[in-house]
Amino acid sequence: MKERIEVCLSGAGGQGLILAGIILAEAAGIYEGKEVVQTQSYGPEARGGASRSEVVISEGFIDYPKVTKSDILLVLTQDACDKYISKLSQDGILIADSSTVKDVPALSAKTYRAPISKIAQEKLGNKLVINTISLGIIAGLTHLVSLESLRQAVLNRIRPRVREINEKALLLGYEIAQKMKLEKN
Repeated sequence: MKERIEVCLSGAGGQGLILAGIILAEAAGIYEGKEVVQTQSYGPEARGGASRSEVVISEGFIDYPKVTKSDILLVLTQDACDKYISKLSQDGILIADSSTVKDVPALSAKTYRAPISKIAQEKLGNKLVINTISLGIIAGLTHLVSLESLRQAVLNRIRPRVREINEKALLLGYEIAQKMKLEKN
């Protein structure tokens, strides 16, 4: 792993990206003992407005808490893609929800597309788990944190009545990532 990994999770308010950033930070910081900083921003409209969660993960001291060039960029809306694509590192990884992001510019970065919101609705019957599926995809593609650390953080952060579906969503995302990696090779 690089000394410092910068992650940007972006989309619209209501997609659970702030919670996803908190879960990723907890998985890296608490369960894997790495240094971590998590920040967030969202539009005044909240639900439906712009939303972004940033996580910086490092083996050593973090001297600047904000993402300057994303090593991993998740985009769940076209607006998020348009707004944050320029901050993706040339050798970074872009993960786009192909259900909602139709125009992805040609990049030198690795690009992965999956119909995340469609899968959430069709396979789990709930679009509210888009964030958890996305975390599973990130873990499966990057091994930034282990699946087990993410699972522990999900179970710790999610309300008891929705833990089961979120655990399924996390595993589903991880499986999707494994298939995407095979298709790339």
